[in-house]
Amino acid sequence: MRIGIVNDVRAASEALRRIVTSLTDHEIAWTAADGVEAVALANRDRPDLILMDLLMPHMDGVEATRRIMLEAPCAVLVVTATVSGNISLVYEAMGHGALDAVDTPMFGPSGEVRGAMAMVEKIAMIGKLVGVTTDTRRTPRKIPTSDHLRLVLIGASTGGPKALATICLGIPRDWNAAVVVVQHVDVAFSQGLAKWLADRTGHPVRVAEDGQHLTAGDIVLAGTNDHLVLTKSRTLEYREDPKDLFFRPSVDVFFDSVAANWPHTDTAVLLTGMGKDGAKGMLRLRSKGWHTIAQDQASSVVWSMPKAAIDAEAVSEVLPLDDIAPAIVKRLQN
Repeated sequence: MRIGIVNDVRAASEALRRIVTSLTDHEIAWTAADGVEAVALANRDRPDLILMDLLMPHMDGVEATRRIMLEAPCAVLVVTATVSGNISLVYEAMGHGALDAVDTPMFGPSGEVRGAMAMVEKIAMIGKLVGVTTDTRRTPRKIPTSDHLRLVLIGASTGGPKALATICLGIPRDWNAAVVVVQHVDVAFSQGLAKWLADRTGHPVRVAEDGQHLTAGDIVLAGTNDHLVLTKSRTLEYREDPKDLFFRPSVDVFFDSVAANWPHTDTAVLLTGMGKDGAKGMLRLRSKGWHTIAQDQASSVVWSMPKAAIDAEAVSEVLPLDDIAPAIVKRLQN
């Protein structure tokens, strides 16, 4: 891959350069010292991947990611001094299309690059992802039993956090439904994503727990690198198999488990994202009578997952992001 580096700290930029040049089949496309320069360079010479710092003068990494995804879309990996310390900005960038985040590698006292392995693993993961891409966000109450509970399933990838926040803001706090989300995100960020969504939307968003029973008002996220499934006893469970899938957790695996084990027909949604994960599972849900919704191209950061489902004839309707939550609520109320 041809890789662009965006960082205003010379030592960090040099550490990144050394890592990239040490890898077979990767080369430096260009380096930029701030977001303004990065946007200009991406428009002139679009790389396969950009390593994007967050805190920079003139234009930060969040705005630079937003501009690049609009003007010269390519894979973006956020590289920041501390992912946990900048988690809100990380999810803002992911909402605009960044794929993942990693702490900035730095030089150690002996001149070695610390944190190089984590960076190499992220670059390898994104290389595989780009390779499979097709086209180019309280008071106690009576809890109903699962027999009467309505279910909303959501699958998302690139650009998903911002799209998820939009949908969560549009659903009521007191309703007879549970929402389960499979978002392609590293396990290290799942708790942070849940907290970010809760802070943004006011809903008690949580990471799904092994053995959890769903109740009305739940909004839960798949939270490990294993696959989330719904069991015959209607509890959530994490499973390692199938082991050969690139996306972990997989939207297809979760949708398939719900199609097999949920007794009612409810609503499933595929949001913005790279690849084809979710299309097969959504087709199975639709064949069982589920109402299936795909995000439209204009409002998607990357329109691969929704398009794959549409091409597979797995989609009941295609909607812009702002119309998805109202459609879900209207259907459940009816």
